[in-house]
Amino acid sequence: MFCRPRPNMMAPIVHPTKHCQNNTFSESVVPHIHPTHVNNVNHHKFNHVHYYPQTQSQSNQVSHQNFNAPGPYPGQVAGAQMGPGQMGPDPGQVAGAQTGQFPNQMFPGQVGGAQEGPGSGKGYRKK
Repeated sequence: MFCRPRPNMMAPIVHPTKHCQNNTFSESVVPHIHPTHVNNVNHHKFNHVHYYPQTQSQSNQVSHQNFNAPGPYPGQVAGAQMGPGQMGPDPGQVAGAQTGQFPNQMFPGQVGGAQEGPGSGKGYRKK
């Protein structure tokens, strides 16, 4: 056997220990509950609109007033009575005057066909 000489070895130098840190991370979920309630309120407003329709009408009022004018009327014989009871029983009646069949049909003393007033009576014609 053959032996080899060993190299000259010195005593080892020991250095301080280097500290290394490995970090590992993990996550955890912690639920925090904050309750909320939403109340949906529907609002409805009624607008009451009042209308006042109006109508209009028109009317015409007419009045008539008759007057007995003094003096002879057209178609009346002079001296004939103007109305019943104004001059007594049949004064001024002329020959041929008629009194009519019914009371107030003709004035006594008035000639048949004579007018009772302006614009009225038989035989009146507008011109």
